[in-house]
Amino acid sequence: MSELLSNDQVAALVEAAQQGELPDEPAGAQHAGHRRGRRLRSVDFARPTKFTSEHERRIVRALDAFCTTAATRLSAELRVPLELEVIDTTQLPWSSAQSALPQDSVGAALAVSPVGTRMLLTAELPLVLLTIEHLLGGAPERPPKARKLSEIDWALTKRLFEMLTHHLSLVWQDLAGLELEAKDVDTHMEGLQVTAVSDPTLTLTFEARVDRHSSTLALLVPWSAIDAVADELAGRETRSEAADPRIAAAVRRAVAGAEVVLRAEVAHVELAIDEVLALAPGDLVRLGAPAAAGVGIYAEDVPIHRARPGRSGTRRAVQVVEP
Repeated sequence: MSELLSNDQVAALVEAAQQGELPDEPAGAQHAGHRRGRRLRSVDFARPTKFTSEHERRIVRALDAFCTTAATRLSAELRVPLELEVIDTTQLPWSSAQSALPQDSVGAALAVSPVGTRMLLTAELPLVLLTIEHLLGGAPERPPKARKLSEIDWALTKRLFEMLTHHLSLVWQDLAGLELEAKDVDTHMEGLQVTAVSDPTLTLTFEARVDRHSSTLALLVPWSAIDAVADELAGRETRSEAADPRIAAAVRRAVAGAEVVLRAEVAHVELAIDEVLALAPGDLVRLGAPAAAGVGIYAEDVPIHRARPGRSGTRRAVQVVEP
């Protein structure tokens, strides 16, 4: 039950916030049903930027679909609600990205076909143990204590990673034609040989929420794993295909029937609000454009032609002069 604060306590909190002296969040609050926020980090310009913003955007958007499908499958198998969400992305050299993983992580090297490279998928040990307990029919109120994994534990852990990899493979196949397969599963991250230590690596962090408990997974994507399909992943291959005259003709036919507003504009000027409100009948507003310049023809807000004003019968009209 939440505790109501008095007026004096609220005033004290406001004063502390203004002074930057708010108390730290109590340890374990994230296990009381609180969602983890997106991590805040300072920008280090020495970090690699091999993955462009377009690469990151398309990968994160695809992994949102993975979160939905994998969470549905896990919820059914564990018989408990589970949510997955991408909460952070960062680029680091492989060695730094690997050392930044939680020390109690379990990882699986993912073989990437047909390019013959590898990625790394990891999960915190408390999440692995919690899923094992649910798979075995238990319903623990809190994550089990850390322990050495037995042979049965390893078999169920491998099954967990194979299931996650299956759903990851589906989205990567749609994204860039890549197929993933879980290979080695280990608790020693340094023993999983994936790529060179200096290879730029995109780390995508997921939050997994199971029955009010929160833990994380991470997918490490080295540049070498997607180098062969980088252009396709960024959408450049699709844009280059648009140069095909048949595709251009098909696009032209598809948009030919769309309606746009065509307007003629003499000129325009920007005024402050107080100047607009001060206008009165008879005032002169200077547009700053010579009358000899004619008018501009706009399709919506895009200028397309210069024109000369005139009449066509009893209607006003413009005659196109030049683009």
